Amino acid sequence: MSRFFGEIRQVAYLVPDIEAAMDYWANTLGVGPWFYNPKVPIKNYSYRGERYEPHNSVALANAGGLQVELLQVRNDVPSMYRDFIQAGHEGAQHFAYWTENFDADLQRALDAGFKVCMGGEVGENGRFVYFEDGQHPGRHPGTVVELSEVAGPKGKLFKIIREASQGWDGKDPVRPFPDLATL
Repeated sequence: MSRFFGEIRQVAYLVPDIEAAMDYWANTLGVGPWFYNPKVPIKNYSYRGERYEPHNSVALANAGGLQVELLQVRNDVPSMYRDFIQAGHEGAQHFAYWTENFDADLQRALDAGFKVCMGGEVGENGRFVYFEDGQHPGRHPGTVVELSEVAGPKGKLFKIIREASQGWDGKDPVRPFPDLATL
């Protein structure tokens, strides 16, 4: 448990080939099913205060209570993901805490000295921010912290993913994301 945010809910891996990564996790590790979105609909994305249009592919599955995210960057938009890849890293890039009280949790993090580097929105009430360690930039790959709002459709999607993993029999290992506007 984090004294700032509570339980870690997600670990995210940056991968060069998301289809191969989903196959490995599903068929070798037995984790799935994977809910795949070839282009995440991110709105109001910013990196270091500048606006960009990222194209990222994402696959999500649960291993027990922990969600695993596989992420492949599809364009060269400035991001903490691109920084990680350009530094020669691959694998765990960030972990996420989920919140239904985004504004209060964000303020508590800012008051504790966390600095927002990147953020945006995925669906209604689906804001997210990534913090950087201003004292040790780039020091520990895989320890970037994301604060992710789950008060809207994204939270409902995460529940669907978690429930699909319970007792998963290995069938239909890759499934499409439902349209967040319908959740």
